[in-house]
Amino acid sequence: MMCRSSRIEKNVVTWCPEAASNVARSVVFAIASLLAGAAALAADPLLITSLDEPRFTPPKEQGRMTTVEGKIGNATQFAFDDNAKSAFFTSNLRGTPEWDQADGLSFWVKGNGTTQFGGLQLIYDDDYALRYDVCFPIKGTEWTRIVIAWNDFIPVLPSPRAKPLGTREMPPGKVTAVWFGRWWYWGDYPATTFAVDEIRLEPTIGRGEPIPRPQEPLGRVLKKLKAGEPITIVTMGDSLTDTRHWANRQVVWPTLLASQLNAEFKSEVTIINPAIGGTQLRQNLILMPRWLDKTPEPDLVTLFFGGNDWESGMRGEEFTAACADAVARIRQATRGKSDVLLITTNPTAEKWQAMGELSVACREAARAQGAGLADTEAAFHRAGQADRNRLYVDDRVHLSKAGHAVVAQAVLEALTAENK
Repeated sequence: MMCRSSRIEKNVVTWCPEAASNVARSVVFAIASLLAGAAALAADPLLITSLDEPRFTPPKEQGRMTTVEGKIGNATQFAFDDNAKSAFFTSNLRGTPEWDQADGLSFWVKGNGTTQFGGLQLIYDDDYALRYDVCFPIKGTEWTRIVIAWNDFIPVLPSPRAKPLGTREMPPGKVTAVWFGRWWYWGDYPATTFAVDEIRLEPTIGRGEPIPRPQEPLGRVLKKLKAGEPITIVTMGDSLTDTRHWANRQVVWPTLLASQLNAEFKSEVTIINPAIGGTQLRQNLILMPRWLDKTPEPDLVTLFFGGNDWESGMRGEEFTAACADAVARIRQATRGKSDVLLITTNPTAEKWQAMGELSVACREAARAQGAGLADTEAAFHRAGQADRNRLYVDDRVHLSKAGHAVVAQAVLEALTAENK
């Protein structure tokens, strides 16, 4: 191949006819691929992207992306490094009017045989405070179809605009970005690899019948306790429940509760504790599939949140809706087999009264949904009349042994109230 050089000031420009021809062919090929993709979308209006060509951009660090053989044609494989806490593969995929006519979306996924989960995040209306998240299993090594209704996406941050996706208020056609990844609230971030293919709209998604309210909020779990049968309790929560938090390493209220139930009813109590310090209620709802995978129908699920929600701007009306939604989602996810207990937002020594509207929200949601209620706010105000500081460790936020005992007793009394 003959190349000629010409000098322009101090820079040498080399011109190669064959190289220029290769570039031209590459440009033609790229244009042809885009036209083919546009033609495919026109032929199949439900197809968001075939992923025959890459449509995502990898993060600058902690992630890599490759094109692999897909379910249909090519697919995109996402690889996350160990401890990739806030890593996303981003795209410019945007909603269209066709999205408003669909019930949700679907895609094919192929995992690497681990028990990990993948995450999908939608950005709404170019507002990064309006993020909707969902997590999905990736443990299968064969292609598996994932179907997600719009309402399965949960708003991950407090916002007055954070209404359920897929409603008249929040039409999905205004989605402005589709990302695969994991955000900071996941708690565990092992190295993960999975491939995705054929993202498309789903016109109709069967949701099943709504789960009716139980006649007695905690009647089923109490019946098993009275019979001395074994029970399983899932304790969803933040750092007041998380066994990994430094303040809880010697004692934590779920363990105290299990001992008390065993002593009173002679039941074997298994505690599943997925609590993650620093997180909010809705973030833990997004991660429910992780514990549902191993414990699909626990006897009781407790919800103990509020401090981090408050600090992030959550207030009474929005928290009432979030708590009510949480109860409904847990019942639906467990096929109505689990009783649900809301625990009121715990006061801190400094915010002894300030977060009271969140506790009011818990009470209102429990009443509206027919869920159980453990009023720890009232219990702490009684126990701390003479000296509130004894209920906390040095930071006056997290619980001392005495504080954990108050929570455990409040939950125990809520569970046994119908037995008195």
